[in-house]
Amino acid sequence: MSTKDLANLSSIAHKGLESPSSYGVQSACLHDQEIPELDLFSPLKIRDLILPNRVAMSPMCQYSAEDGMANDWHFVHLGSRAVGGAGLIMVEATAVTSVGRITPGDLGLWDDIQIEPLARIVRFVRQQGAVVGIQLAHAGRKASSNLPWLGGTPLTSEQGAWNTVAPSPIGFDDNHPIPKSLDERGIEEIIIAFVQAAERALKVGFQVIEIHAAHGYLLHSFLSPLSNQRTDIYGGSLENRMRLLLEVATRIRDILPQGMPLFVRISATDWVEGGWDIEQSVILSRELKALGVDLIDVSTGGLVPHAKIPVEKGYQVPFAARIRQESQIHTAAVGLITDAEYANQIITRGCADLVLIGRELLRDPYWSIHAQFSLDETPNWPVPYGYAVKRQRRNR
Repeated sequence: MSTKDLANLSSIAHKGLESPSSYGVQSACLHDQEIPELDLFSPLKIRDLILPNRVAMSPMCQYSAEDGMANDWHFVHLGSRAVGGAGLIMVEATAVTSVGRITPGDLGLWDDIQIEPLARIVRFVRQQGAVVGIQLAHAGRKASSNLPWLGGTPLTSEQGAWNTVAPSPIGFDDNHPIPKSLDERGIEEIIIAFVQAAERALKVGFQVIEIHAAHGYLLHSFLSPLSNQRTDIYGGSLENRMRLLLEVATRIRDILPQGMPLFVRISATDWVEGGWDIEQSVILSRELKALGVDLIDVSTGGLVPHAKIPVEKGYQVPFAARIRQESQIHTAAVGLITDAEYANQIITRGCADLVLIGRELLRDPYWSIHAQFSLDETPNWPVPYGYAVKRQRRNR
């Protein structure tokens, strides 16, 4: 698919979720097949887990941890969205090693001491009736950066910078340092770190684990030929470039309970010619499904700074739709999905099985309840709030 074709996808959101087949993004939803028995507030069963609805809070970094430890900010941030009615609360990208953090403010699960602060949050979220998951991540060559509100630029040695790693010695841009190319021993250590973090996530009480293989971070950088120029078994062919992610997924699936879902977030395209694309994403998704992955969380971009991305409402939905149809796997749609009617259409037309809401949930923790109002559903207020609302109506 050419860059021009990719750019044309920006018009999709204004065509009622339809897209010309010449763009290579086809699915049941793009043929306007209604699925009336399903909507945004239908339960979703994945393995033994039942999500109460199909609204999920997208994992969004808060950059507010110290030494990877969750704190009261994370408790309120995540807990309030559970109170607000989201069916699935996804904890932000959580580093599997200290050098895998994007910034010094990232959450981590590389040490047992980080378990209990997260467990406190998980207990509360689950008490609200929401399901809670965690996204395990390694930032790769995009690690060792400053906090976004301090510029997000690479840390200096005076600021505590650490060495970064990647498949090949290629910096993210001219400002980022050249990362160290991982040897096979280093790769095995990364795999072990993901597995150990997943084991800690089980002790915390998480109900879903998501592997972060998107946005230019380590696992994504192994997938894309733009950042992976290796000549060993982890580079070159598509089979080799997929190898690390498939090994991580296999090893994590092996230690999870049979009834526990495993998600993977990918960038379906780099939005750059010669990079990772939707065709490779479909193949990868089929391979992940065969290994026991249950859902592909479909994002795009993040690998290179010069990509021209047509960021508009729904611009990533067709990628989730095509992967869902051609790989026969659950998908989640994400990206500038802000209003309830549009989110509902994504489900009713079969574009995706789950809708992840990001920035709009930052603006409105009660987005899910407000969506129920706008879709003529009975709002599912938490009991202490619902009692007050009903009493106010009686007294009018």
